[in-house]
Amino acid sequence: MIDVRRGSDRYPGGDENAGISTRHAFSFGSFYDPDNLRFGPLVACNEERLEPGAGFEEHPHSHTEIVTWVAEGELTHKDTTGRTTLVRPGDLQHFSAGSGARHVERNDGTEPLRFVQMWLAPRTAGGEPGYELLPDLADGTPFPLPSAGAVLHVRRPGAGERLAVPAAPLVYLHVVRGDLRLDGVELGPGDAARITGERGLEIVAGSPGELLLWELEAEDRP
Repeated sequence: MIDVRRGSDRYPGGDENAGISTRHAFSFGSFYDPDNLRFGPLVACNEERLEPGAGFEEHPHSHTEIVTWVAEGELTHKDTTGRTTLVRPGDLQHFSAGSGARHVERNDGTEPLRFVQMWLAPRTAGGEPGYELLPDLADGTPFPLPSAGAVLHVRRPGAGERLAVPAAPLVYLHVVRGDLRLDGVELGPGDAARITGERGLEIVAGSPGELLLWELEAEDRP
């Protein structure tokens, strides 16, 4: 089954007056939808846009694996593990909240910042917080996240290039930029597809693009 979700149908969030624009793919905060709580371990896929000087002040997380992909601009990250980092386009950031941690996310640059942030529920709650930054991730390099039973693939196809969709119980596809065709359906920036139990699917890029592809385990967790 292929369930296509358009970027225009995401739940709006953030605070435009504070320079923060958010679009949620899943039920989030005051935008509660009991039929759209998660897809396997994936519980959030937020498109964020921060104007220069805007950001999220220190706030808590727990029992969550937070993976961030910057599309444009530079993200300043600070957290209670003692890390202060600058995340640039092509860098992959993973912040494991463990039993509890706090962090700050800001745009301290002079240009708008756009990033995609994905939250996954770990197989086992608790543990020590952790942090890792993978700079300048090469096209096609898999990022395994065994704590959540997931693997992320970042792909940057050229126009006309064909990509095989991973053969996994669940696959989540998010289009960062460009346009593509999946099983005859056209997808553009911000669009996503939730794929269940499919084999042999192929992506055809209509233009140079950037895609986030999650391989996910099927789960019965609430």
